[in-house]
Amino acid sequence: MKEKICNVLQFIFGWGIFISLFVGGLTFIGYLVALIIGGELAQSICFVIYKKIIPVLIYISTISVIIGLIKMYINGEVALSSKK
Repeated sequence: MKEKICNVLQFIFGWGIFISLFVGGLTFIGYLVALIIGGELAQSICFVIYKKIIPVLIYISTISVIIGLIKMYINGEVALSSKK
């Protein structure tokens, strides 16, 4: 039962981080396109990215990290300590 829960949490964590990295890359490309275009359209693109996409991205990545830490706690992994 514990192993099945850990596998599900690992799956959710993996996809959450994948989505976060992919959307982060798309926001970079969006900013790059806005830099090339310039003007009011670039301002609109940057506004949408900053006000609409980045906050959702932060929530997704934060929830994914919390799920990963819960998985580590349930599994008994000790990766974030100074003891070996």
